[in-house]
Amino acid sequence: MRKILMYITIFTCFLFLAACEDFLTIEPLDKTPATVLFKDVAGVKTVLANIYQRMPVEDFNWTVGGWNQHPGGAFGGWHKAGMTDEAVLEGNQGYQPGSTLGAYWDYTSIRQVNQFLEAILNLKNEGKLAEATYKSLYGEGHFILAYMYFQMARRYGGVPLIDQVQKLSESGDNSALFVPRSTEKATWDFVLSKCDLAIANLPTSWSTTDGIYRATKWAALALKSRAALHAASVAKYWDKAALTGDAVTQKLVGGMTAADANNYYQICITASKDLIDNSGKTLYKPNPVNKAEAAKNYQDIFETPSMAWDEIIFMKAYIDGAVTGQQGHDTDFWLYPQQCKFHNLYMSSRFGATLDIVDLYEDYTDDGTGKSAPVKTRTDGIEDDFISDPKNLTSLTQPFIHYDNQYDIFKDKDARLQASVILPGSIFQGTLINMQGGLVQTDGKPVIYTVSTAVGPDGNTYYTYGSPNEAGYSAFGLLGTAAANYSSTGFALRKTLQDTKNVSTKALGGSTQQYVDMRLAEVYLNYAEAVIESNQGDAALAKTYLNAIRKRAGHTDEIPATIENILKERRIECVFEGTRAWDLIRRRDYHLVFNSTKRTSLIPIMDLRINPPKYLFLRVTNYYDQAANGRTFQPRSYYLEIPGVASNKLVQNPGY
Repeated sequence: MRKILMYITIFTCFLFLAACEDFLTIEPLDKTPATVLFKDVAGVKTVLANIYQRMPVEDFNWTVGGWNQHPGGAFGGWHKAGMTDEAVLEGNQGYQPGSTLGAYWDYTSIRQVNQFLEAILNLKNEGKLAEATYKSLYGEGHFILAYMYFQMARRYGGVPLIDQVQKLSESGDNSALFVPRSTEKATWDFVLSKCDLAIANLPTSWSTTDGIYRATKWAALALKSRAALHAASVAKYWDKAALTGDAVTQKLVGGMTAADANNYYQICITASKDLIDNSGKTLYKPNPVNKAEAAKNYQDIFETPSMAWDEIIFMKAYIDGAVTGQQGHDTDFWLYPQQCKFHNLYMSSRFGATLDIVDLYEDYTDDGTGKSAPVKTRTDGIEDDFISDPKNLTSLTQPFIHYDNQYDIFKDKDARLQASVILPGSIFQGTLINMQGGLVQTDGKPVIYTVSTAVGPDGNTYYTYGSPNEAGYSAFGLLGTAAANYSSTGFALRKTLQDTKNVSTKALGGSTQQYVDMRLAEVYLNYAEAVIESNQGDAALAKTYLNAIRKRAGHTDEIPATIENILKERRIECVFEGTRAWDLIRRRDYHLVFNSTKRTSLIPIMDLRINPPKYLFLRVTNYYDQAANGRTFQPRSYYLEIPGVASNKLVQNPGY
């Protein structure tokens, strides 16, 4: 392992914490040695602010290159959902299923945390730090350490475990600095042990003066629940994708047993139950009176998270970039649909939600089965027929259902769909979103993905994209120079975007909606999955938690807590929150889901063969996935490449 400098550099206090909190009133320091910062409590808090900022939260600024690679949030429209079957990253940007999930190998930050823990102990021993303050800071340090190692464990398996400040030897023998990788099991145990230290020392809440975005006991329990479930799944399923090599033989990756899996499931169950029973957290507005209210409540959790503290356990805040200079993020800048672009630059609409995820949602039949309700495009009920090359179609003879507008096909779907996805014909930022991608001429010839016009049977002129100009539509302009700025799926992102609020006029770094990292609904689902997978815990309670989430979405029935129902509910409830990619990793399903796989799209088509003209909907394979001949996940990618093995002497992961 590389020798790590014994001084740390603090660049700016763009903090993980809220700018209005007293905690943030510490002056930013540049290139200040740790020996100076650690002399008093104010300096220690500056260091704490820095290591919070360095936490690898997979937030709005996380990219395939790692966290915060683009200060100010210039992340090019990259989104974790685009590496799964939830979404397509428009313009075929390259960050596709099978790509790395963002490398994270940050022993510099780990050293800083260890220095921080050493310094606060010294301050306490010198009488400069009260016991209660020391205890909470000690808990925060171990929470951050657990979080950092958790992010490495699920990327690399077993890693070197260092929880003290390494120092150069006076004798010149520095071989002790080269810490070998621990087994994957030992690494997960280490993460959980750090969670325990955080749980034992963190307060249950923080005051506004202290800083409400800091970790609490409940955040540590939520992290423990998440980490234990990941470890349990890997222990149970790691050999579904056989890997070979020294790392496998030495159990640096995989190598865990069924007994290990059940132990981790039990840890997840216990941590989840502790949080649920004792935190006072509840689902945000769990009993909506109707579907519209359910949709609004769910959207509010992510657009205005400060409204939903009842449910939110841990989240990240941002400073307004328009005021402070690019310390917010630019999710809105890159991901607003083309019709709602609020700047004069080239970029927009870099996110296309897939038909795969839209079809997964239920309707409100509520017959106790919880089955998905694919949108209905045909009178014969065949909804698994996808056209691979719609541009070259010469006719459309399938028995299509016709709709008066682009939205009616979705009107009975689960409220969370309209709160998460900008659907064709829906309203976003006060604008009617047009996702039309073609028309059928009166002679029966389809015109798709091509700018054209045709006169309908009513004598009116119709346009391929439903508008005579590029600013009037948001999808399927895939053959022009601005292709990357149009949805290729017929859908766009709504969840987390500023829809009901005005976005900052500053192009980059001007978005300030908080990032929700941990919330109660995930803990409910963690508990349910752990119980059903292990036959431990309370199965009736798992069912209660599962159905509580559905009832918050406006459902009135109860469905059984099968593993299929739990995993489907997890995909819907946590859609676009980054969980899907890690669920595919931990359960070893990525290579099964993506094996020359082509994600799917839905094209609204204006049919001029009937009078008055109406819409039909065409199920197609995604334009970019079709061009790539499908997407495949290579099993070696369940673990990332260990960096720097030539110098750090570590055993490399399989396949690299």
